[in-house]
Amino acid sequence: MKFELEQRAIRGDQEAILSLIEMDEDILYRMAFTYMKNEQDAMDVMQELVYKALKKMHTVQQHEYARTWLVRVLINCSKDHLRKRPPTVQIEEHHLSEWVIYSDMERLLEHLSLSEQQLVYMKYFQQLKNKEIAELNQIPEGTVKSKLHHILKKLRSFAREKEDWL
Repeated sequence: MKFELEQRAIRGDQEAILSLIEMDEDILYRMAFTYMKNEQDAMDVMQELVYKALKKMHTVQQHEYARTWLVRVLINCSKDHLRKRPPTVQIEEHHLSEWVIYSDMERLLEHLSLSEQQLVYMKYFQQLKNKEIAELNQIPEGTVKSKLHHILKKLRSFAREKEDWL
């Protein structure tokens, strides 16, 4: 079923494109929120993702990369949005985001840099393979493995320090 949906999406079937996005909507939104640090900007990024997917999904060469392509577009939209954001708003948003109550895992992930959070979301929330992550980030697969190893070590350390969280 997913294979057929990806094939239809690549051929330009708008309903199939929207269905693919809906299948991973929670994960995609979490990634957008990780970058943007507020709901409104995350929703703007999601909207831009939908627009770009509807216009450019046909450029995906192989169906198995449809999901990976959506993640890459989301990341690029997030980065573009951050570049356009005035720095003063970004600082204020950062302080406001500290007041938001997160789940235990999200609080742990806040201690990571954006690039580290991105790797965690791709690997453990989107269940992408190391090879796919490497292609998306344009880094060697061995670097992905090494970074994930160090990130997990860092998360274990934070979890031990903040045992009252877990």
